[in-house]
Amino acid sequence: METAPSRLQQLLAFYEDDPTDAFTIYALATEYRETEPETAMRYYQTLLDQHPDYVGTYYHAGKMLQHLQKPDEAEKVYQKGLRVARKDGQMHAASEIQQALNQLLGLDYEDED
Repeated sequence: METAPSRLQQLLAFYEDDPTDAFTIYALATEYRETEPETAMRYYQTLLDQHPDYVGTYYHAGKMLQHLQKPDEAEKVYQKGLRVARKDGQMHAASEIQQALNQLLGLDYEDED
């Protein structure tokens, strides 16, 4: 009896069929995020390079760069993500990216009363 392919195997097959599909690349990055962060970052970088208007990439790519101890690169990704999100009118995404950037820069303080 043949077992069903795993989600990762299915995504890799989709990627092989169409290596330019942004959703598949994003899904692969997400799939690898916990187990193989460097692999996940390669997929995020592909999105940043080939699909710079795919707003959802910027938050997660920045977080992955922080996880990989690359804060300067994370800051650049967040900054670009803010520009792209605002230009596209995606204010909720822009807000999330701004919060991540503020946290990275140590600006995520709470008012103390």
